This record gives sequence, C-alpha cells and structure tokens, in this order.
Amino acid sequence: MKPIRNLVSILMSLSVLFCSTSLSAKTNDQCKVLAVMSYHADYQWQKQVKEGIDEILGNSCEVRYFDLDTKRNPTKGPLKAEKAYALYQSWKPDGVIAADDNAQSMFVLPYLKDKVSTPVIFCGVNADPQKYGYPATNVSGILERHHLRESLVFLKQMLPTIKKIGVIAADKPSNIAMIETIKAEVHSYPVQSFEYRLVDSLAKAVAMTKELRGLTDALHIMGIEGLINNKGETMSAAYSVAVIAETYDKPTIGVVRYEVEAGALCAITHRGQEQGETAAQMLLDAIQGKQISELPITRNKHGQSIINVTVLKKLGITPSSSLVKEADLVETLKK
Repeated sequence: MKPIRNLVSILMSLSVLFCSTSLSAKTNDQCKVLAVMSYHADYQWQKQVKEGIDEILGNSCEVRYFDLDTKRNPTKGPLKAEKAYALYQSWKPDGVIAADDNAQSMFVLPYLKDKVSTPVIFCGVNADPQKYGYPATNVSGILERHHLRESLVFLKQMLPTIKKIGVIAADKPSNIAMIETIKAEVHSYPVQSFEYRLVDSLAKAVAMTKELRGLTDALHIMGIEGLINNKGETMSAAYSVAVIAETYDKPTIGVVRYEVEAGALCAITHRGQEQGETAAQMLLDAIQGKQISELPITRNKHGQSIINVTVLKKLGITPSSSLVKEADLVETLKK
C-alpha cells in the first residue's frame, strides 16, 4: 500500500505544480500593457523612460510600445494617436502607460479618459495635471518636474554673483508648460529674474543665445530637441546643446545628464528611468486590483549633481572641493 500512497502523493504534487505553473503562465499571458510614447525611440529621454518601464514589467507583462513621434513630426501626432487607439481596440491591453504631454492631449483625452475601464498611468507630464482633468476615474500617474531650483542652488554655490537667468527652449507644448511652472515657482528660486526665448530652428537658437548672452549671467538650456538647420534637417538635442553652449560661452545649466555631457556646465539631473519605473509599478498595482483612487498622482523625487569638467576648465571656474566630491564628473562628448 505504501508504494501506491507514495505514487498518489507524487502525482498530486506534480498536479499542484503543473496547475501552479499553468496559472502563473496564464497570468503573465494576460498581462498586456500598451505604452504610448510621445516621441521617438532614439530620443534619449524616451530611452530612459522605456528602460524604467521594462525594469518593472519586463518579466511579468507583454509591453507593446507605440511612438507618436511628435518631436520630429508634430502635425502627424493626432493621426498616429488614432492608430494607437486602433491598436488599443484590437489588442485589448490590461493597462496603458502614456508618456509625456502630447500622449495625454492627443491620445488619452480623446480616447481613454473617463471613457474606458482600462487603467491608464501617465508619466513625464510637465503641465499642471488639472490641464488634462487628472486624476480621472481611470487615470493617475507621475509628473515630471525638473530639478531647476536645485540646479540653480548648485550653480549659485559655484558662482554666487549670478543674478539673472536666460531660458532657451524649443517651441514645444512640454517646454511651454515647464516655463509656466517656472513662473509659478520662481519666488522659491535662489535667482528670480528670468528671460525666456522659444525657438524652432538652430539659426534662431544661435541668434537668441547671442542676445541672451548680453542680458543674463547664466543660461538654462531646456528641451532643445527637434530644432532644424538651414537645410531643413532635424538636429539631435545633444548637437543643439553643444552649439548653444559654445555660442553662449558663459555658464549654462541643464536638467538631464546628456545635456551636461553635450556641453552644459552643470545640473541636478532627473532620470527618465524614475518616471518609467514609477508609472509601471503604479500600473501593475492597478492591474492587480488597486483602485485608481488608491494611486494618487506623484512626482519625481531623486536627483544627482553633475559637473562637466571640460566646461569648468574652459570657463576658469574653481568650485569648492565639497561640491566636486559629491558630483558626478563628466567630460564633453565629441560631436
């Protein structure tokens, strides 16, 4: 009798293991996430956001990415969003991640917000969430807030005499939203005098930079992706940052790592990975049963000081050893 009981026990154990494995595989198969990205796959910021999403969801969900490509082709964004919605309807994902502002205005608002039961988590949103009516019955997420205040504090620690900041940015909705944020928060900044310029070409950026050089003590280069040259070619953000920084030839600050590597002096950087990781975890929580009302809107929290030592030497700046010790030191990358 013992061999029979042992055989039954083994078979039951195998049955439980098989059922458990099948259930796990079924759960993974059922976890489908559509990530609608505002920009294009080669854009450095979008790469970082995708890395964050994949870090959280890569082993538990099938993630399909759809690019609206609105940095390079803004007028085609609504048509791309319509195609993204067709994919949503046919594929029927368990959840949606919508990255950056254009994905909200072109995709979430017209097709998903308060219209479907699918949980939608945004990330990389620069505008006030109330602009989009967030939070909504099925929408929450993480705001993108540049560490500009912290970057200015960092810059002032190196150069206490700075009193006026120029801001030069590509003429894009996300940058316009960030300028509005700066204006709303400027009372809390260590420098409160700003000059703003929005540009759509590299030639205009150079002209405006020369103008700002005579008006300001330092320049904040912000979201400069998508500028065109005289031939109508779209320049990379890194190339445009390098040209602007060389033209200004005074202290410049960015908010993301590649801007400092391209030629800005310093920054307290924020990471796209934090946006992607937070959004992905919020969505996973929603898919696993949490209500959207239990997932309040949040914002990025972490930052890293970074200094370009090539620019530091060129401008003849000697920061304190404590600033240098705590910072990530980089050199200007070759164009």
